[in-house]
Amino acid sequence: MNLVIDIGNTFTKIGVFDASKILYKDVVNQSDFKNVVDKIKKDYPHITDAVISSVSDIENNTVTHIKKSFTTLVIDHLAKMPFNNLYKTPTTLGIDRLALVAAAVDQFPKKNTLIIDAGTCITYDFKNKNEEYLGGAIAPGIRLRYRSLNDFTAKLPLLELKDPIHHIGNTTEEAIHSGVVKGVLHEINGVIEDYCNIYPDLTVILTGGDVHFLSKRLKNSIFATSNFLLEGLNYILAFNNSK
Repeated sequence: MNLVIDIGNTFTKIGVFDASKILYKDVVNQSDFKNVVDKIKKDYPHITDAVISSVSDIENNTVTHIKKSFTTLVIDHLAKMPFNNLYKTPTTLGIDRLALVAAAVDQFPKKNTLIIDAGTCITYDFKNKNEEYLGGAIAPGIRLRYRSLNDFTAKLPLLELKDPIHHIGNTTEEAIHSGVVKGVLHEINGVIEDYCNIYPDLTVILTGGDVHFLSKRLKNSIFATSNFLLEGLNYILAFNNSK
């Protein structure tokens, strides 16, 4: 069994896998991390290996706590990947994006695939049918857009995500909801359309924290999954252990 840990900008995602099957998953605050891991050790005593990914600096005591109990792979840019990385600045590429591409290689082999991860940021990552990662794009996520309107203006309020009632907002709040939500939807649909014009056989994966909200509202045909990042990390661990 494998313990899979993804330390994000806001929360830490944790999964337990038996081969490629996910048995357990949770999203925790950094302050709860050690207690959750200790409970997982008791509940799943057959875990032998762990993999850690982080988009920020990992505290040494966090890694040490995991290494005490499991054979641990901390993913960096030197880790072996199941694809050819053609990104021109690989040391600046987020580990989370590498994991998403790995999941696409595993689950959609030999297919032109666009992976859209809608979280704090919205990232777009593309791998072709030759299993070459070409790159993608990074845009502000939904809540980041709400927050930016509040942070960089004098009077606009900070709002929580809400589906706009009308395209034309007739109050400031409704105008913000329309601008943020409709803007994100048009952006994602537009990016998919651009890729489809080049790769008509394109497979599109949508994942991330806002996957459920967005998947019901996008007009394009997509595969929506909330576990894609954890599955990719688990596959990278298996890939490195097989070498």
